[in-house]
Amino acid sequence: MAAPRRDTRGIVDAAELFTRVRFRRRAPAAPLRPYLEHYWLIDWDLPEPYASQVVPHPSVNIVFQRYEGQAPFAEVSGVGLGLFTQKLEGRGRVCGIQFRPGGFRPFAPGTPASDWTGRRVRLPEVFPDADPDTDLAPDTVLAPDDEDARVAALDAFLLGLGPRPDPQADLAMTLVDRVRTDRAIRRVTDFARAEGISVRLLQRLFAAYVGVGPKWVILRYRIHEALERAETERAVDWAALAADLGYADQAHLVRDFTATVGVPPTAYAEAVARPRPVREPVRPSAPPDPAPPDPA
Repeated sequence: MAAPRRDTRGIVDAAELFTRVRFRRRAPAAPLRPYLEHYWLIDWDLPEPYASQVVPHPSVNIVFQRYEGQAPFAEVSGVGLGLFTQKLEGRGRVCGIQFRPGGFRPFAPGTPASDWTGRRVRLPEVFPDADPDTDLAPDTVLAPDDEDARVAALDAFLLGLGPRPDPQADLAMTLVDRVRTDRAIRRVTDFARAEGISVRLLQRLFAAYVGVGPKWVILRYRIHEALERAETERAVDWAALAADLGYADQAHLVRDFTATVGVPPTAYAEAVARPRPVREPVRPSAPPDPAPPDPA
C-alpha cells in the first residue's frame, strides 16, 4: 500500500461530513501495511449536534475515542451489519485503525473474526494480556495535538501487539480485495470455482477471518459503489448501474440500497443534491476518505 485510498465509499453524505469535521487518513508504519487499510483521524468542534452515518466496510476497526464530558476509551468494532450512526457534539477526537478485511485476526489469533461481528468491545477485553495503564491507555493516542505523534502512538500500539504471520489471513485479504476490485465477481459459486476451492471452504474462511460471508461482502461493495455514484453523478442511470453491478434488475438494487441506507437511491441522490446552508468547510490536511466511527 503506497498511500491510503482516496475514495469516500461508505460515507452517507460525504460532502456534508467534511464541512462538519476535520478528517484525515494516514498510512501506518511499513511493517503494519500488509494488515491495515489506514489510520483515520477526526477532530470536531461543533456549535450544534451532528449525526454522522456510514455504511461500514467489511473491516474490523480499533477506535480510540474522546467525547466532551466523557472519559476517553478505546474499543474494537467488529464488522457492522447495518447503517452506523454516531452523534457528534461539542468538541471531540477520534483516532481509528481500519484493518484490511481479514487483517485483524493476526493480532487476535485466538478468536474468529465472526465473534466480533456486530459488536463493540472495550480494548482490555480483547487484549487481556496487555497492560491497560500503558499499552492500552487511550490518552497515549488521543492526547497529542501533533498529528504525527498520534500516528506514531498508533504504530507503537500495534507493533507492541506483535501480529502473527498467518497464510490463511493473507488468503482472506487477497480474496476480499479481489471482490472489491473485480466487478465480474457476482456469484459465490462462480468465485469459489475460479479460486479452486469449495463454496463451503470459502464460507468458512470468510467467517473465521473476515467476519461475514462472501455473499455479504459482494453485496456490501455493490452498495458502496451505488452510494458513491449517487453523490458524485448528477443523473445516475440506475437501470444501467444495476446491470453493471450484477443485479438481475433495477428493483433488486433499489431493494438492497433502501434496506442498507434507509431511503431509495433516487431519494438519496435528490437529498444530497439539494442546496445546503452556507457553512465554512473544515479543510482536511489530506485527501478525505470514509471513516466516521465505523464498526466500517
